[in-house]
Amino acid sequence: MTFYKAHRKLHIWLLADLILLAAFLLARGHRQWVNGWERFVAAPIRRALGSLCYQVSFSVMEVLYVLAVILAAAYVVWSIAAVVRAGGRRKRRAYSAVLGAVCAGLSVCAATCLLWGVCYYTDTFQDRSGIRAEEVSLSDLTAVTAWFGSNLAETADQVPRDENGLFDVSLDDIFAESTDIYEGAEELFPFLAFEDRVPKRMFFSKIMSAMNFTGVYFAFTGESNINVDAPACLIPSTIAHELAHQRGIASEQECNFLAVLAPTTSGIPEYEYSGWLMGYIHLGNALYGADQEAWQAIRDSLPDTVRADLAYNNTYWASFEGVAADASQKFYDTILKGYGQADGIRSYGTVVDLLVAYYRDAAMTNG
Repeated sequence: MTFYKAHRKLHIWLLADLILLAAFLLARGHRQWVNGWERFVAAPIRRALGSLCYQVSFSVMEVLYVLAVILAAAYVVWSIAAVVRAGGRRKRRAYSAVLGAVCAGLSVCAATCLLWGVCYYTDTFQDRSGIRAEEVSLSDLTAVTAWFGSNLAETADQVPRDENGLFDVSLDDIFAESTDIYEGAEELFPFLAFEDRVPKRMFFSKIMSAMNFTGVYFAFTGESNINVDAPACLIPSTIAHELAHQRGIASEQECNFLAVLAPTTSGIPEYEYSGWLMGYIHLGNALYGADQEAWQAIRDSLPDTVRADLAYNNTYWASFEGVAADASQKFYDTILKGYGQADGIRSYGTVVDLLVAYYRDAAMTNG
């Protein structure tokens, strides 16, 4: 009892964290509960946080991460010093320091689950749209990939190019047009309606590239954050992906599908091209593994400008291959599996099934 009283506040904090996490684990198995929580609690909080954080041009998320690192380092130093000064009470002081860190970590985890993690258990885009990922036949995959290649060829010359033939649209133009790109998708699927704000450009974009991330939605600030060091040709699609998360869509494969659908229906040339390019990359990677000859024939049919963008994109990301990228992807893979995404990072591949299911008829009619 004396031991409990000595750490009473920390033990109450720990108990509160465990109760919140237990409530989340219990509720996630009940679709109506999580739908209600997301609609009436979590989503309004995220929108309110976004309204506040979008008052400034810099990424509040990045500021919070920097502060978190500084505070964590300061806490470790302070705790070690406190333990050293504690004399005969060092074990008790060390226990207090460790328990405090555990409680803080669990609080962040619980808040993340209740603010964003619930979105993994609500009605999905597939549920609400009626579009379902299906098993893909090789002939359908080939036809849709070829059709995406044709659309790439048609839109490639509609965007500015530099002296090397590479996509050369300024970031200012790309970001300025970002708030209008979902208008076409919202007409097709009204439940996607949302008041978009211009995403944040990340100051630490190079670090994001080293971790193999192109963007991130941060629920605690309601911000969409974009890696602007990545090849510009795919930044429009990355913006569409992160704006899909703004709409409460947690599934990465569904957001990747919308990163194709929204840009290609936007009527904005640079977004249209980027959307077709993003879709072609997903489809082409799948086709390459299934039929290299068919993949090569489609690849050879692409204009030099498109092949230049693809080559530049591949070269850029190849320069970041290594331990940091692997570690970050394994960490994210673990998070996805923790939220019930059984395939982990492999869930990105499901976008191919969605693309083929949605665009198959158009490909067969216009191919």
